[in-house]
Amino acid sequence: MFAIISEEGMARRGELTLPHGKVQTPVFQPCGTYGTVKAITPDRLVACGTQMLLGNTFHLSLRPGDEVIRQLGGLHKFMNWDGPILTDSGGFQIFSLGDLRKISETSVVFKSPINGDQVTLSPESSMRIQQNLGSDVVMVLDECTSHPVTKPEAARSMELSIRWAARSKAAFASGLANSVNPGASLFGIVQGGMHDDLRLQSLEGLVEIGFDGYAIGGLSVGETKEEMLSVMHNLLPAMPKFAPRYLMGVGTPGDLVRGVSMGVDMFDCVMPTRNARNGYVFCRDGILKIRNAKHRLSDLPLDESCSCYTCQNYSRAYLHHLDRCKEMLGAMLLTEHNLHFYHRLMSELREAIEHGTFGALATELLKSWEEDYEFN
Repeated sequence: MFAIISEEGMARRGELTLPHGKVQTPVFQPCGTYGTVKAITPDRLVACGTQMLLGNTFHLSLRPGDEVIRQLGGLHKFMNWDGPILTDSGGFQIFSLGDLRKISETSVVFKSPINGDQVTLSPESSMRIQQNLGSDVVMVLDECTSHPVTKPEAARSMELSIRWAARSKAAFASGLANSVNPGASLFGIVQGGMHDDLRLQSLEGLVEIGFDGYAIGGLSVGETKEEMLSVMHNLLPAMPKFAPRYLMGVGTPGDLVRGVSMGVDMFDCVMPTRNARNGYVFCRDGILKIRNAKHRLSDLPLDESCSCYTCQNYSRAYLHHLDRCKEMLGAMLLTEHNLHFYHRLMSELREAIEHGTFGALATELLKSWEEDYEFN
């Protein structure tokens, strides 16, 4: 399923083989929470370099419903996307909908954010939903703790997540025959807060259960950049070498470069699409804020070094105009540019690992991004 093609230090250039195609890693996955990446069509996703998408188990189970999607041929057919899809298990909603849920050993009970109805999510139901969707990569149900959290609380949550991971694997195996996508892979998720010993204990438990890949969850939830990097630095060398490693919900271009340097193979984040819709544009030398008045008369592209459709066809002045008028086309064009930027970055990192120049490229990129693409 996963092959390492070349390495430089901890950085890996690999290939992930899934039922809906091969994915070149390291890879960035745009977020298509409701079965769509906001403000961009599937054909434009392909054009800007997207290999693989992320969908959301919890939200799709509420609308339009996983049984509906199954009846219509699975999520790939439903959203007209031929490439691989990874689905989050719903674990992040356990964190993000904290005021609307109650956790027990058996499951999580939510109040639906749509209409207030009671919704129950368990390891077994999460597996059933994802198999109805036809995901290529299915994630175990876990509990993502908030930050900060005490060590006893982090330990309790981590141990619950391991028990849920074992139940998820058993349910996944029993449901394969009826799955829309019986060739799917199952990934475990490492938890444990900011505590290195708990993270290693979580990883050990997951490896004992056995999964096709391993994800790092519970980051980008309010911790400092230093805390996040410390967890990654201590955990990643211990993760199985010949299984894909997925850093969930992270992050800035600088985060991607640092993650790859530590051995991460897969990323996802809403940042490129969400910030495009808010007028923030990723360029080689930093953030461009298209709403700024200085762009009103500029006939320059967003980024003169960029080959994306937006930069090849539209000026900053036109994009400024669209954004100020809140025209949908503005969000669409900025989204395509930002995703192209992310995918081009990952392509450059893959090529650099192959040619033994990754270290030099990473140093150059991180030095030039003095503010690390943070939004102040």
